[in-house]
Amino acid sequence: MTHDPSIDSHWAERALELARMAAYRTSPNPMVGAVVVDASGELAGEGYHHHKGAQHAEQIALAVAGDRARGGTIYVNLEPCPHAHRKPCCAAAIVASGVRRAVISMEDSDSRVRGRGIEMLRAGGVETTLGLLDGPARRLNEFYVKHRLTGGPFVTAKFAMSLDGKIATASGESRWITGEAARRHGHTLRHTHDAILVGVNTVVVDDPELSARAAVAAQRQPIRIVLDSHLRTPAGARVLGPGTILATTSAGTVEGAEVLRLPPDNRGRVSLEPLLDELGRRGILSLLVEGGAETHASFFAAGLVDKVYAYIAPIVVGGREAPGPVAGSGVEHLTDALRLTEAELQILDRDFLISGYPDVHRDS
Repeated sequence: MTHDPSIDSHWAERALELARMAAYRTSPNPMVGAVVVDASGELAGEGYHHHKGAQHAEQIALAVAGDRARGGTIYVNLEPCPHAHRKPCCAAAIVASGVRRAVISMEDSDSRVRGRGIEMLRAGGVETTLGLLDGPARRLNEFYVKHRLTGGPFVTAKFAMSLDGKIATASGESRWITGEAARRHGHTLRHTHDAILVGVNTVVVDDPELSARAAVAAQRQPIRIVLDSHLRTPAGARVLGPGTILATTSAGTVEGAEVLRLPPDNRGRVSLEPLLDELGRRGILSLLVEGGAETHASFFAAGLVDKVYAYIAPIVVGGREAPGPVAGSGVEHLTDALRLTEAELQILDRDFLISGYPDVHRDS
């Protein structure tokens, strides 16, 4: 994008800030914010897409701005839609408003849009600039982008461990390795994802509920998925109930869950790629994988992890038999180890959080 001194990045940042307010309630749609600045450079209107089915951000901002939109500029973090599902669609509404210019952070990855909204704006005489804050815009909607480009969900691996890399003691005790602040953050992660997945051993040993207990949890709960090749989930397990899927290779029914039968991999376990394909077809944009160790190993070994959140408590557990967060056969050489890029460190009271993206371009 060429630099234009008349374009104020402050308003593009505000559009992103507004989009974040949706807190993932728009899924399977993207989070979008819009700001309308009048011809004198003053704020005229703003808005964001609150939840799936609600009015779109551009429509809200233009309605607030009214006649002040004419000759002004609209800032939006994602390409306005050209579909006819709304009358007028967002791109047509911008043209009709008399806005002189549109500043758009990123092109929509959806094949039904992908440049068509921009074309509609330009054909309608709206000067259109693309690419301001493109990186932050893509990160904000990374779940949506991954799903629209591949058809599958964005996969996040999350685990909590001690300083020496243990997720439990040798006796199996794991509650609680991290403190309250880290656990609250983990529940916020659950809220942001469409679905959460664990292996059946985690269900048998820990009997988790897999709910999001953040302040906003009442508005959004993840679908719960258990990898359970042989349908070993106990009757009465807390994970059972509406919105629970048992992914299995076996035939059968389980009260309180949908049984999703899938082909086995070469070890007789649920094949992960067909599972992710099915979740994508159901409009699930994001999947939070919470283990256990063998489940994490399967996702990492298959190259299916898009982001990692590792909570680290400053305690030493020790023990040869105490498990770590990722099992499997591992790598033979350190040069083959998976490295995170864009790694970030966050302090959560007494604990630490390291997050980042697996480097799929690493040397082998």
